[in-house]
Amino acid sequence: MSYPIIGLVPLTMCLAIPAQVQEFLEDSMIIADFGRGVKREVSIALLGEELKVGDWILIHTGYAVSIMSQEEAMESLALWEELWKSEEEAKKSFGES
Repeated sequence: MSYPIIGLVPLTMCLAIPAQVQEFLEDSMIIADFGRGVKREVSIALLGEELKVGDWILIHTGYAVSIMSQEEAMESLALWEELWKSEEEAKKSFGES
């Protein structure tokens, strides 16, 4: 597979997922709720902004990289839900469980 190149740096895409702040822990760590019953410890060390329980953040590789509005989070989660449903339908089509 080839990737577009600008200069000598290949362009690739990174993935970030919205989550809601549930609880503050020690050492710039929080519990984040990703929905569907998934909660994980996430670092907020890269954020220079104040957070509160209930805020929505964008997570990449275990780090909160930005704060987002609830509207943006709901829009993004709706797209993720569509992807999950498509994956589930594809698995059923191929006889996987």
